[in-house]
Amino acid sequence: MKLFGTDGVRGKAGAKLDAMTAMRLAMAAGIYFRKESISNKIIVGKDTRRSGYMIENAIVSGLTAVGYDVIQIGPMPTPAIAFLTEDMRCDAGIMISASHNPFYDNGIKFFDKRGNKLNQNIEKKIEDIFFNDEKIKSNQQTGLKIGSSKRIDDVIGRYIVHIKNSFPKDLTLNGIRIVVDTANGAAYKVAPTILSELGAEVFVINDKPDGSNINQSCGALHPQRLSEEVKKVRADIGFALDGDADRLVVVDERGEVIDGDKLLGALAFYLKNENKLSNNAISATVMSNKALEDFLTQNKISLHRCDVGDKNVLEVLQKEGLNFGGEQSGHIILSDYAKTGDALASALQVLAFVLKSGKRASKAFDIFELYPQILENIPVGKKIPLQEIEGYKEILKKLEKMQIRHLIRYSGTENLLRILLEGKDEKILQNEMDSLKEFLISALK
Repeated sequence: MKLFGTDGVRGKAGAKLDAMTAMRLAMAAGIYFRKESISNKIIVGKDTRRSGYMIENAIVSGLTAVGYDVIQIGPMPTPAIAFLTEDMRCDAGIMISASHNPFYDNGIKFFDKRGNKLNQNIEKKIEDIFFNDEKIKSNQQTGLKIGSSKRIDDVIGRYIVHIKNSFPKDLTLNGIRIVVDTANGAAYKVAPTILSELGAEVFVINDKPDGSNINQSCGALHPQRLSEEVKKVRADIGFALDGDADRLVVVDERGEVIDGDKLLGALAFYLKNENKLSNNAISATVMSNKALEDFLTQNKISLHRCDVGDKNVLEVLQKEGLNFGGEQSGHIILSDYAKTGDALASALQVLAFVLKSGKRASKAFDIFELYPQILENIPVGKKIPLQEIEGYKEILKKLEKMQIRHLIRYSGTENLLRILLEGKDEKILQNEMDSLKEFLISALK
């Protein structure tokens, strides 16, 4: 598809994603959702990027032009939009965010009336409408059929109550010291509110968004300052969110980042012991370390692997009747509480696990040893099909003979080639990674 990537539409604001594109995309989405409209309402939220003002106004123009009434709720986490779309009986939800990308990028994510991300077939239908001039023109309304728009600022309370209800009623955070890094993003208000209302002593960093500092040397992609702050204030645990708060990185009391696969393993183990793990199975992506799979097997928990992307994790959950899964990168889906990755719902389950374990975070998550794994990103100008590169297949066969697990793919949101190698000897892995990078950089010039 020309517009949609792995997670909605994303690109440089004002260039790939300009006002005209956002308006026309909103019109196309409105035309599509009109077919099964119940309330004639679509909710729109955003993160804290400056370009959010431009894109939000363009989306409102596009939706009202095709007759939709719009509810604008301002900066809110992506999972909040998913929840509120269903809770407020809207026909659809739209989140304006480029997630972990720098401030100069932005994106548009869509949710159906149940708060689910759209599958590829629906995205294709919206994209087809986008490029259909006649359909766009014929669906524009006039007179009283033009939609309206209103801004509501008090829906934050609904989401806060919803997330707090996911925390076990027999537990409290009284006496727990927590540092939370909100990445100058969408959860800069809700994150500290939820944690403090449950009794924690909360220290907040990077909660002063100015339109350009979202994800800037902070949050889930840059947890160094969080680690320093956890040690400085002697906190029990630290949480780093990304710009739209659908990703969570956890730091233990020593200031060390807890690996995402250990996080998934520990939570799966906890949920099973609490009799809350559907079908004793979870979903994780091809990026997850095989040590996670071995740990789960030892504890009689099945692992269903899928392609990268929390949307793919969710599809497996729905298909297999599961309620827990996630990505090594920190997207964790607890479908009993959220329709997509939700950093705050995940943080509360992490806290519940630690409290019930009776251990410090560093000990509670020390449940298995990871196999050596190296991940590298190569900037690319063009995304040439890898199978067409001469000598590529032979290199993969060599890696497989050496029992090195490999995953090489283009990013769906950035001009990057991502390379993952995993094996049992780190020195051999690094040598093979160096050779592979040199080969691919030369081939992709």
